[in-house]
Amino acid sequence: MPKIEPLSPDTLRARPAPGDIPRDGSLAVLPAPGPSEILQPRATRALNTALSLMGPEFNVFLCGSPNLGRTYFVRDFLAPHAAAAPAPPDYIYVTNYDDPDQPRAIRLAAGQGRSFKAALGKAVAAIREEIPLRLEQEAYVAKRQNLLRAFQNKREEIYQEMEDTAQAAGFSLDIDDQGGLTLYPLVEGKVVGGEDFDRLDPGLRKELKARGEKVMDDMGGYLRRISQEERGLRDREKQLVRETVAEILEAHLSAPERDFGGHEELAAYFKAMREDILENVDSLLPREPAPQGDRPGEAPWTPEDVFARYDVNLFVDNGKTTGAPVIVCDHPSYFNLLGCIERETEMGAMYTDFTLVKAGAIHRANGGYCIIKIDDLAACPGAWEGLLRALRSRLARIEDPADYAEHTRTKTIEPQPIPLSLKVILVGSDETYEALLYGDDRFAKLFKIKAHMQDTVPRTKENIGLVLGLLSRIIKEAELAPFDADALEELINEASLMAEDQQKISLHLPLIRDIMIEAQTLAKTRGLPSVGADTVSAVRKARVFRANLWEEEYLAEYDREMIKVATDGQAVGRANGLSVREYSGYSFGLPHQIACSVGVGHGGILDLEREAELGGPIHTKGMMILKSYLLHLFAKNKPLVMTGSLCFEQSYAEIEGDSASGAELAALLSALAEIPIRLCYAFTGAVSQSGAIMAVGGVNQKIEGFFEVCRRRGLTGTQGVLIPKDNVVNLMLKDEVVEAVTQGKFHIYPVETIEDALEILTGQPAGRPDAGGGFPEGAIYRKVDDRLARMGEIAAKWGDQARYCR
Repeated sequence: MPKIEPLSPDTLRARPAPGDIPRDGSLAVLPAPGPSEILQPRATRALNTALSLMGPEFNVFLCGSPNLGRTYFVRDFLAPHAAAAPAPPDYIYVTNYDDPDQPRAIRLAAGQGRSFKAALGKAVAAIREEIPLRLEQEAYVAKRQNLLRAFQNKREEIYQEMEDTAQAAGFSLDIDDQGGLTLYPLVEGKVVGGEDFDRLDPGLRKELKARGEKVMDDMGGYLRRISQEERGLRDREKQLVRETVAEILEAHLSAPERDFGGHEELAAYFKAMREDILENVDSLLPREPAPQGDRPGEAPWTPEDVFARYDVNLFVDNGKTTGAPVIVCDHPSYFNLLGCIERETEMGAMYTDFTLVKAGAIHRANGGYCIIKIDDLAACPGAWEGLLRALRSRLARIEDPADYAEHTRTKTIEPQPIPLSLKVILVGSDETYEALLYGDDRFAKLFKIKAHMQDTVPRTKENIGLVLGLLSRIIKEAELAPFDADALEELINEASLMAEDQQKISLHLPLIRDIMIEAQTLAKTRGLPSVGADTVSAVRKARVFRANLWEEEYLAEYDREMIKVATDGQAVGRANGLSVREYSGYSFGLPHQIACSVGVGHGGILDLEREAELGGPIHTKGMMILKSYLLHLFAKNKPLVMTGSLCFEQSYAEIEGDSASGAELAALLSALAEIPIRLCYAFTGAVSQSGAIMAVGGVNQKIEGFFEVCRRRGLTGTQGVLIPKDNVVNLMLKDEVVEAVTQGKFHIYPVETIEDALEILTGQPAGRPDAGGGFPEGAIYRKVDDRLARMGEIAAKWGDQARYCR
């Protein structure tokens, strides 16, 4: 078997090829890649499909992991499409004169809503001001005086007839200022009343009373005539006021009607408004102020109170909107998303009207696009339910959420629903999408387009150029100092480190943006005109220092040897495994001593982590694979009679994953073969049933963790880490590790099989089975096979003695 060589320094991290990074200052003029058709092809095609489908059910769920710039991406994508679309219409709410509790919604061309509101407001203000002035003009006063004189003359005529009738019957009629009637009998031409009347002959008194009652009955007819004349006067006065107000309306409403009367609904509204004003003209007239103190607490009457019903609620104003609106609803509460009916208090009572109806995000986005983060929407269940109802019915209703609560409703209004035509783009994770897809049938019916954003792209020259274009946009939008070519190379390498792949670039550009902003600040503090690689590197180190307290605490325990992990020497049944820990988003690697002991018995391989309920299911599966590997290799011609135990020493937390199964198998084989393992090496890799070493995660953190422990103790030149060969492409190691490898002080070995690993760890050949299942003399596997055979013989011998004793 050829000897496995350690990796060369140039394979430990990716470096841009010549020409990938412009070094002539041309980054400042690099065009940013529009909607990223190349960087996000699936999401872009899905969004294009959604925009081409007109049905209300083809809304979009944009999937992607956090820090991909999901909202920025979709806004960037929608911008040119929205700009090319026409501006959506305005919507206004006005009084429904047939049913004031159901305000009317009127659709107008973009910009006409504000114009109509201004024109009508100006006209109503002029009408409000002119009515009291016109009613004080001489022409109106003269006409009203004529009506009053005519009424008074007629009333005097009726009074005269009443007096003549009374005198003809022998009575004198007295009419007071309040219109009260009093009859006095005439006896011998003289008025008789009071005591004089009582001294009259009883028979005469009786006769006078009877005649007086008849006269009073006759007076009732005259009084009814007077009442009719009074009603006629009021009707004529009201008609005079109507004629006067009609002239005012004609003078001030003719211009708005001429400008907007071509709109069918507005023409009908103007007609209904005129009729309502003339029908309720009495309420528009000035009132005499109530005496001070008559009604304490009552607000004085003002004409605005009455004329408020002729206001216009500019519900949605697209007058300044260029193209279709793109609305990002950052706080999708019920009211913010679906609109609301506000209320005001007056004298301790709450009231509302159509002017207090407020638009929500779906109304402002109507005719365009509404972007909502699903995590924010999930915090408002009522808003989610309302959104689904609106999309399903294609109507945007303004309702109180209290309408669905089990308590008494307060009096409210029901504005006319507005037809809904928009695309809703929900932004969330894949897990949320799956939960909604299988947990809510309505979601699958209304959000039929899934736009999936990818985390990485291949590290090609073309993609590097596209990413650099995005970085140039970040520099421009954030107004950052220039970044030189070396700094850009560091940022591209940082993107590959985030992807944990030399051949890929992470698209988590918001995280790169954070580094760029910190680097700009540091460069400014240092008085540098531009940002260089040293500044970016200093920012990375500063970020690590802020987050690595727990890592330093652990490393201090290794320094004091409170945690027992050897980095030199050798031992039987011992191997250095590697794990990754994460605290508050910062992950780091640590070495662990894996120990194994074996003996005769039928217990098999005991996973002490599982026995202690500290091992997860994937770790348990890895242990089962070890058993399968031993059966495949050593149990073809004999049973395996052994008891062994494996554990992570000084590990008191839960263990999950199978990345240590290779080191566990090496420790087990070392214990069986009684061959020591070199503890200057650490080993990470998952093992298959055939002995292949498979790729694992966190390989960079694991290597750097073992390197740091070795560096603190002193590098000997023999130390290193064994990794799966498939993980070489994932290496993006820090400069200190690369420098140590370059100087020959640290080594990284790629292995493909457990046999490769054993030969490096022990310095002895593992051996390959021959046709009969045997192994060559002196090989590790020959010693394992012989040991298992002896253990089987011992078990059989003791089994025979146990039967003999019985």
